[in-house]
Amino acid sequence: MISIISEKNMLPDLFQATPTNAMRHLSLEKGQHLFHQDQKTGGLFYVEEGYIELRRATQTGELLLVHNAVKGETFAEASLFSDFYHCDAVATGDSTLIEIDRKHVLEHLQNDPNFAIAMIKHLARQNQVYRSKLEIMAIKSAPERVFSALSDDMLKGDVIALAAEISLTHEAVYRSLRKLVKQGRVVQTGRGKYSIK
Repeated sequence: MISIISEKNMLPDLFQATPTNAMRHLSLEKGQHLFHQDQKTGGLFYVEEGYIELRRATQTGELLLVHNAVKGETFAEASLFSDFYHCDAVATGDSTLIEIDRKHVLEHLQNDPNFAIAMIKHLARQNQVYRSKLEIMAIKSAPERVFSALSDDMLKGDVIALAAEISLTHEAVYRSLRKLVKQGRVVQTGRGKYSIK
């Protein structure tokens, strides 16, 4: 069962004026579903802490990874224009989220041109980040994928968050970092902190 929590929100500026009755603060444990494919939509989500994996089942039953949502990202924006979610959302680590009501966002988009422009800018920035992640995830070699992620300044939190973002196990990322340090391409600047040489 999803826990509803109450605490100060960390939403981006775009959503700071959202009234409290249009938001729900949620807490999920690792492995817990936020929603299922074909479930009725309620809104979009913002990740305060943790990791949410979006998975879609094909007609043959195969699970495809659609996206890894991490701290500071919104996801399920397509739910604003659909009656049903197109994938499953599963917490791959203990996570806290804010759900923003679909009806509220749609009304705000229709009635506030400044909000609509801010929303388009927000989605465009996220789209650029997604494209960059797709390019990085296309790299077969784990050390080269990790090196590219470091080059794109993706190690903002911990190594486990980076691993989720680039679809590698945290063990593979740690091995890759050790190899890159040994090769002299990367410098360890602190516990869990690395930079390109």
